[in-house]
Amino acid sequence: MTRNHPITTDNHQLIEPQKAYFNREISLLEFNYRVLEEAMDETHPLLERVKFLSIFYSNIDEFYMIRVSGLKAQVEEGVTESSEDGLTPREQLLLLRDRVQVLYKLAIRYFKETLLPLLAKAGIHIYNYSELNDEQKTTLKGYFDSTVYPVLTPLAVDPAHPFPHISNLSLSLAVVIKSPDGDNKFARVKIPQVLPRLVPVDVPYDRNQPELIRGRKRGYVWLEQLVAANLDTLFTGLQVVNSYAFRVVRDADIEIRQDEAGDLLQTVEESLARRRFGSVTQLLVDAHTPDSIKSILSSNLEIESDYVYPTEGPLGLADLMSLYELEIPGLKDPPFRPRVPSSLRSGTDIFASIRAHDILLHHPYDSFTPVIDFLNAAANDPDVLAIKQTIYRVGSNSPIVEALAEASLNGKQVSVLVELKARFDEENNIEWARALEKAGVHVVYGDIELKTHCKILLVVRKEPDGIRRYVHLSTGNYNYKTARVYTDIGLFTCQPDLGADASALFNSLTGYSLNTAYRKLLVSPGGIRQGLLERINREIEHVKAGRGGQLIFKVNALTDFKLIDALYEASQAGVSIDLIIRNSCCIIPGVKGLSENIRVISIVGRFLEHHRVFYFRNGDESAEEVWLGSADMMQRNLDRRVETTFPVEDLILKDWLIKEVLASYLKDNQKARLLLPDGAYNHIRPKSGEPAFNAQLWFLRRSQEHDSHSILEENQITRIED
Repeated sequence: MTRNHPITTDNHQLIEPQKAYFNREISLLEFNYRVLEEAMDETHPLLERVKFLSIFYSNIDEFYMIRVSGLKAQVEEGVTESSEDGLTPREQLLLLRDRVQVLYKLAIRYFKETLLPLLAKAGIHIYNYSELNDEQKTTLKGYFDSTVYPVLTPLAVDPAHPFPHISNLSLSLAVVIKSPDGDNKFARVKIPQVLPRLVPVDVPYDRNQPELIRGRKRGYVWLEQLVAANLDTLFTGLQVVNSYAFRVVRDADIEIRQDEAGDLLQTVEESLARRRFGSVTQLLVDAHTPDSIKSILSSNLEIESDYVYPTEGPLGLADLMSLYELEIPGLKDPPFRPRVPSSLRSGTDIFASIRAHDILLHHPYDSFTPVIDFLNAAANDPDVLAIKQTIYRVGSNSPIVEALAEASLNGKQVSVLVELKARFDEENNIEWARALEKAGVHVVYGDIELKTHCKILLVVRKEPDGIRRYVHLSTGNYNYKTARVYTDIGLFTCQPDLGADASALFNSLTGYSLNTAYRKLLVSPGGIRQGLLERINREIEHVKAGRGGQLIFKVNALTDFKLIDALYEASQAGVSIDLIIRNSCCIIPGVKGLSENIRVISIVGRFLEHHRVFYFRNGDESAEEVWLGSADMMQRNLDRRVETTFPVEDLILKDWLIKEVLASYLKDNQKARLLLPDGAYNHIRPKSGEPAFNAQLWFLRRSQEHDSHSILEENQITRIED
């Protein structure tokens, strides 16, 4: 519900909503600007910069498929009520359009003026078709005739031929053709997505390039330009006047109503089929497209001019990710081998290791292999009776799913909750669900209205002293591929209370249990919000009692206004608050009387910051609390998802999280950006005489130098300030 009430500061001033909160959507766009800045960062190897540019474009696509589609629907439904930041849906759309246009211009100019010359200097040439010589064009004509032409389908548009459906994220050519009677006709040619967007072409010999470059030269031309140059073969007997590239982005958010979902699996499959027909949220057209063509496209796609974006080509540069796949080590970050803690290395008894003490894994610096090994050990251990796990995003060719299937075939009682509504992973999860069912696994699809986003794995084992439960809890998905690029933390434990909580949680997920009381876990809906608010208020009471208060939260996003109001209240009471927020952040830091004790930084670097960590000083160092979890500080995570947040109580592990993990992020002066009260982010740079410090690089170097978990086991925590 919208809450447009004023915020009261500690000097009894009233601050109107639009001055108390940043807009969520604009804040998310600013995150994507920070991603674009990484593409412009000369300290990154060249192909890493290309990767960041690709990610920027992909993120903007998703922004329009999900966030803008929601605002557009509100406008179409006549919603004029302001959001918490004081903006109506229409006002937000207009602001977002202006900002996106600026970002597009910045991105394409940087690509053309900086990255293309640098790529050419490194032996990677991306040509415009007009730049090719006759020999190159002849070679490409052969490729067009043999491979491209058979796939193309020109579609005329006239009274006898209705305007064709334009699928989501598809690139097309709007073609103007002159018929024999002199009339101009309109046709659409879809650029086939089954073929490489960047078509290889031979590069002429250049004696001025170094021998190393001459030996690895690669040339490419855009597929749409190759098609445009050969349109006469598609419209024989007619004159091709011109062609203009355009690209469509559609609403891709799946909404499932409870009264429609008699069979959740079938409903999700039907929704996926409808996704390609979602309403258009963005029409990108070449900047040189005449108004007459834009009018034909917008009227047939049923969109207003506000959703039409004239843009310098090439369009859809997310496809540049194919260049990142090139095997040119000198143009990428140096590879690294994630470490494996000594207690979890091959040949060890993983159950004995967990019984000895809780174990934390810090990905990607720590390998994800122990998680797979743990599941494989459970699948083949005759003493293991049952395995239960949640699956949100596991990726393709998942060893996790293979181990679960093997466990079932080995006679274990295996239950898996597969979240079918994991956005953009729905089809993948449907396939895994069916494969697991074939292997005899009990597969549950979760709640219709609540996404199951928690990351939990439970193994029940028969041992000489009775039944013991082993639990793995994590901030990230059970995906061994993303575990190499996402920062996450996982906990192995056999604490009885956490084991009992895991069983209770699975009973509520797979059955009709209404359990809301847990021994240690905070579980959403409800529990995490309440737990955070109680602990924020506790810090306020500590300040009032003269003991001081401190909070450090590291999450992906902070957009929940109840929590923001609580943090404002804590700041006014004198609690020191450090927030490490990767993307959307609606809190305004540094405002006198409101948030002067709140500092917000964002870190964007080689790895995607993904773990959620919550620190509460709780009076003094002897009572400090650290919690890890799957939930961000967003209303959807706290109220509309099943999430878990779990305490780290082992003193050595807790000390490591505080003095190494959180401290390193707060010390970063290379990749950290400070959020200012006006919404801008400024790079944090070393002060005079202060050494440069990159938290991700520090973790990476440390992981390569030695096994930090051996250090943990020896009770030797290195303070980051040292």
